[in-house]
Amino acid sequence: MDGLSDWFWWAFALALFALEALIPGIFMLWLGFAALGVAVLHLLLPELSVTAQWIAFSLLSLVSVGIAWRLKKVRPVRATDQPHLNRRAEQLIGRVLPLERPIVDGRGRVKVGDAFWTVSGPDLPAGARVRVEAVEQGVLRVRPVE
Repeated sequence: MDGLSDWFWWAFALALFALEALIPGIFMLWLGFAALGVAVLHLLLPELSVTAQWIAFSLLSLVSVGIAWRLKKVRPVRATDQPHLNRRAEQLIGRVLPLERPIVDGRGRVKVGDAFWTVSGPDLPAGARVRVEAVEQGVLRVRPVE
C-alpha cells in the first residue's frame, strides 16, 4: 500500500474524539474536527497524496484550534453560583463538626453524612467541635470551636 487507506482519517478523527472523552480538555476535539475535514477532503479528492493530506491536516488543525481560542476569548467561562459543586471537600469549609476520633499527633477523623474524613489540627478529644478551615490534599484542616 503506497498511501493511507480510505478509512484512516475517519478512524483517526474517531480516536481523537475518544481521547477527548477520556481526557477532557477540549484540545483533542478540535484536532478531531481537523481529521474529519481531511476525511471529507479525501472523499472529494481521492487522488490527494499522503503528504498533501498531512499538510491539510496540519493547516486544518491550526485553523480549528485558532477558532477554539477565539471562541474562548469571545465567550469566557461563566462564573457559577455553585463554584464548589464538584469539589466535595471544599463544600465543607466553614462547617462545624464533632470529632469522630480524637486528633492525636495532628490527625483525627470526622464523619460527614455517611463518609469519614481525615482531619488535621491541634490535639483534641473525640466529640470536640471543630470548624473546617481548609482542604489540603484531601485532608480537612480544622480548628477548635470555642
